[in-house]
Amino acid sequence: MKAFVMKAIGQVGIVEKPVPRPGPDDAIVRTTKALICTSDSHTVGGAIGPRENLTLGHEAVGIVHEVGSNVRLFKPGDRVVVGAITPDWGDLASQAGHSSQSNGPLGGWKFSNTKDGVFAEYFHVNEADANMALIPDSVPDEMAVYCADMLSTGFMGAENGNIPIGGTVAVFAEGPVGLMATVGARLRGAGLVIGVESVPRRQELARTYGADVIVDFTKEDAVQHILDLTNGQGVDTAIEALGSDITFQNAIKVTKAGGTISNIGYHGHGDYVHIPRIEWGVGMAEKTITTGLCTGGRLRMERLLRVLETKRVDPTLMTTHTFSFDQVEGAFEIMDKKLDGVIKPLIVFV
Repeated sequence: MKAFVMKAIGQVGIVEKPVPRPGPDDAIVRTTKALICTSDSHTVGGAIGPRENLTLGHEAVGIVHEVGSNVRLFKPGDRVVVGAITPDWGDLASQAGHSSQSNGPLGGWKFSNTKDGVFAEYFHVNEADANMALIPDSVPDEMAVYCADMLSTGFMGAENGNIPIGGTVAVFAEGPVGLMATVGARLRGAGLVIGVESVPRRQELARTYGADVIVDFTKEDAVQHILDLTNGQGVDTAIEALGSDITFQNAIKVTKAGGTISNIGYHGHGDYVHIPRIEWGVGMAEKTITTGLCTGGRLRMERLLRVLETKRVDPTLMTTHTFSFDQVEGAFEIMDKKLDGVIKPLIVFV
């Protein structure tokens, strides 16, 4: 089969690999649609260290090709979505309620980290009964694929943000994850959602997805504007959806005492992320900082699919480009360098 791999730090390409085989609890999925994520770029850039011929990608849907002898809920021919995070559900971290961290920090993140990812004609899924979900007939592949990461991570930003009904929320960066965090904030009952974004196309989508106000940090002091919008109090919840030291600091600065900073950005550069001392109340302002790696598992995917099935959100508005799998290298470059107004590129396999 063909697979798109990270050959080494800064090097990618398509190679031939054998079709994987399932263990007793596992499944092999034939890929039909996939999405490229900025975190793939971080990985190729060396954010998690060197990798050699590791298949990239963690957002995909497909058709079950083969299942192991112990798999009970799926059969060949089923149309499924697989979460970007595929935990080991028997691990102690999973039993303690931290399945994304099974077998170590970030251990639930296997695709294109510790095992081959989904940018291949076939991919392997561990613990298939727990890590895949059937896609309802009414939800097309190009919509369901957003459940794997963007909906899951964006919604997690809102879920971890302790948003009170009618509360105020600032979302820093309206990329795909930030846009879904904006949707999540509205679904959680926010009364005012402020999007911090400079790119016009993303600003427009943020408004479509529920941002009440857009703050362009290239034209004004974003922190001061947010404080002005909240009568100097600050927001109940700030969601950091970029993975930048500066935006993380600004999120802390605009959060009121007793509020929550929900970090969902992938901080792929630098050795440290800084906390502004004074705005942190010199450590005593009761500001909670939450972090998370998006939840994996069948239950999570089924809930997200239900949100799509009942038309609470249409994530396909973020799909700005579509490529066939043989064009994936060019698609990756467009996403990596943020060319041509890209927000999210869809890869079509069949």
